[in-house]
Amino acid sequence: MSSTAPAVASVRGVSKTYGARKALDGVSVEVAAGEMVALIGPSGSGKSTLLRSITGMHTIDRGPGVIQVFGQTVQKDGRLTGQTRAARAKLGMIFQQFNLVGRLSLFSNVMLGALGRLPGWRGILGAWPKADKDKAMAALHRVGVADYAAQRANTLSGGQQQRGAIARAIVQGAQAVLADEPVASLDPVSARKVMELLVELNQRDGLGVIVTLHQVDYAIRYCERVIALKSGKIVYDGPSTGLDTKTLIDIYGPEFEDAFWEAKA
Repeated sequence: MSSTAPAVASVRGVSKTYGARKALDGVSVEVAAGEMVALIGPSGSGKSTLLRSITGMHTIDRGPGVIQVFGQTVQKDGRLTGQTRAARAKLGMIFQQFNLVGRLSLFSNVMLGALGRLPGWRGILGAWPKADKDKAMAALHRVGVADYAAQRANTLSGGQQQRGAIARAIVQGAQAVLADEPVASLDPVSARKVMELLVELNQRDGLGVIVTLHQVDYAIRYCERVIALKSGKIVYDGPSTGLDTKTLIDIYGPEFEDAFWEAKA
């Protein structure tokens, strides 16, 4: 990946206030193209707010804060810009609750990833070009759920739905994936499969990946860089190998082992 490639996300001086609480407090951080980064921290630390602010799903406070995605300004002075939609088209979003349309087939859900580059009437009528249909089936094969293509999404397991969401991002042609607690609702076996697919997209396809995780062991295992938030501020930004016991206590407090999915050795 060229070092001159625009950053996946550039966040400068960003705050977000809910009532009397600052969910983000002057946060500045940059994620380079091709990086795979975990956002960790206690519940309410601001990690999901940061991720959703990057996409423009949450508007930031008025003031000096600026958010850019691939060099396009998404938010400035507490307002979305005219570049927000174009920037979003480059981001594949994956959520904890899968965000699939339950009554539609898995295949139809994956095809929705093509809507950003096709006329809207094709989606309404299901008149998808053959090339896009082939791309959708190839994506379903890649993530291991092609056998369920015709099945309604709401009849599938959580792991199958989440892999379908990843296939949708592939069909979208996303340049980066932003995943908000993508394994929180999954069993450990399904969770590992989803994380391995995100790693593959990062390493094989060169996609940037930003993933929020409650499971510190998953952040250490799958991501080279970890950003930790606490009370809306960044308290750690560095290699996952640097998350020693003292650092974890600083982030989570003395009960830090509760942030591990599997028992800490």
